This record gives sequence, structure tokens and C-alpha cells, in this order.
Amino acid sequence: MPSFLKDISRFYGTGEKNAAGQTLEEFLKEYDPYKYKTPCCTTDAVIFSFDGERCENEEELKVLLVRRSNHPSIGCLALPGGFINLEENLEDTARRELEEETGVKGLVMEQLAAYGDYDRDPRARVVTTAYLSLVRRKDVRVQAGDDAADAMWCGMELKELSREAVKTEGGAEGEIRLYSLTLRNEEQGFETSACVKYAWTGSPLVREEKFTVVRQGETASDHAAIIVQGLMRVKERLRKAAFSEGLE
Repeated sequence: MPSFLKDISRFYGTGEKNAAGQTLEEFLKEYDPYKYKTPCCTTDAVIFSFDGERCENEEELKVLLVRRSNHPSIGCLALPGGFINLEENLEDTARRELEEETGVKGLVMEQLAAYGDYDRDPRARVVTTAYLSLVRRKDVRVQAGDDAADAMWCGMELKELSREAVKTEGGAEGEIRLYSLTLRNEEQGFETSACVKYAWTGSPLVREEKFTVVRQGETASDHAAIIVQGLMRVKERLRKAAFSEGLE
């Protein structure tokens, strides 16, 4: 089939032919992108908000969630997100899906992590890239749209339940922590709790980390794990900011 891209000039390399005697054009013409089963790609957005002019305490943070109106996980709380378009960059997908499902737009968004366990979605093999943002609540207006039945800010309570030191067969040290994440919205009168396991091995400089949902509660798929990872990153930066200010 012809190239996926109209302009292939930056892929010529040294301009040589390959072992089969093909030019780049000839190679692409015969290449079958459907020879192997490939996963679908999505994005999910972890949007935290705070009151006032600046965020000083992680306990005041709320997370923007939607309630799913369709399968899978119909009726559950989820992060705003969805499938990428074929000619769309990941960060553009994250912004588009966020706006379509919640009406929120114009945010600075940081790539947080990729979640790709094979059993995270029953529709297909779906790998998602999570994006993180922090905003003053008064600066945005939330309105549900697309396949979101509702969109809302939810308060969060993160509690560490246990901590265990571990060592791999190769001798690397690490730790397993168990967290309880409670999400609540007083206006709608609901509260749900999920349980998330955080495991890491390595060192302070290079770590192999994994966040896994142990109990979902009313949250969709692995979204509780994504929320916990995002919250831990923000908390770490708040602590560093407070420490830096204390030194001034």
C-alpha cells in the first residue's frame, strides 16, 4: 500500500536500497501494516483544580470526572478521554477529548504515563496515554458532552494502607504500597472508594513503577490508578516548592 504520509523525504536515511533491493517507495508499496494485530490508542486527562490564586495544599485538590453513558463501564466515574484520530498527535487528542466531554479547554497538559495492560478494555487491545493538568477552578466552566452523561469536580482523599519492602530475584530493592482513594461529590451525594497498589523497584534515579487497581469501586477500568499517580506527582512537586520557598 502507499505510504501513510504524503511527505516521506525525512525517512530516506542514506538513500540506499535494502537487502531485497527495494527503494523506500518500493518497500512502502509492498508493506502490509495489517500483518500484525495492533492495539488501539487513546488518551485520558487527569485534571486537578484548586480554589484561590495558588495551590498550596494537595488536600484542597479536586479531580474532573465524567460519568460514562455507554458501555464499557456504563454509569461509572471515568477520566475524560477517548480514541485518537489517525492524523492527530497525542496531546491534541487529549485536548480535544477533554473539551468534547467536559467543555474545558486551553490548558497546559503534561504527559503523565502510559497504561497498557492487555485486559484494561473489553472492546480491543487499548493502550492509553494519560495527561496531567492543574487549573484554578474559577478559570474553567465544566459542561458534559459527547458520551459523558455528566461531568463534575470530585473531592479526593488518599490514604496509605500499608507499605512493604521487597527485593527482586536480581537483587534490586523496592517497595509495595497500598492506597485507598475516596472520591466524593457532595452536590450529587455520592462517595466511592477504590484500592490502588503502587509497586516500584530500582533506585531514586531510575525506577520501574507500576500503579494497579486492586478494587475499582465505581471507577472505570484503571482510572483510579491514573488518578493516584497524578496526585502523587502533584504532591511531590508541592513539597519541593514549599521546601524551595523555605530556603529563600
